[in-house]
Amino acid sequence: MIKRGKPTKNGQVKLTFTVPTERAPGGISLVGDFNDWDPYAHPMQQKNDSYQVTVTVPADRDVCFRYLAHGGVWFDDEDADRHDHHGGHLNAATTPAAPAETTGAPSGRAHRPKTAKMPTGRVAAKKSLVTPISAAAPVLTTS
Repeated sequence: MIKRGKPTKNGQVKLTFTVPTERAPGGISLVGDFNDWDPYAHPMQQKNDSYQVTVTVPADRDVCFRYLAHGGVWFDDEDADRHDHHGGHLNAATTPAAPAETTGAPSGRAHRPKTAKMPTGRVAAKKSLVTPISAAAPVLTTS
């Protein structure tokens, strides 16, 4: 879940990212172009049954991000405005329009399978921080 705050007078907006703990039981970090894809910049804090972190970004920009879970597992947030091979994208200041009520018609939102691909770009240069895994390989976590 992604919650967008209202833009401030100085042109900033707070984005709060929330992920259920069962999605990443060993811990999770928010990485993206706003923190140079640094997995140590925004570790998510566990609050009840979810992880959460808030970042402040310029309201007039598009933000690209992914989550990095324990064991080097990358995944996207289905609530992003759009997805591509880099991850999820948000327009920081734009709140998506509420879906129109329909009578059993499909939502129009295409099904997007979850993958464990590494994003391209700056994070690929930090191979010592993240070990890519095969999508078919099991992920073992420690308690």
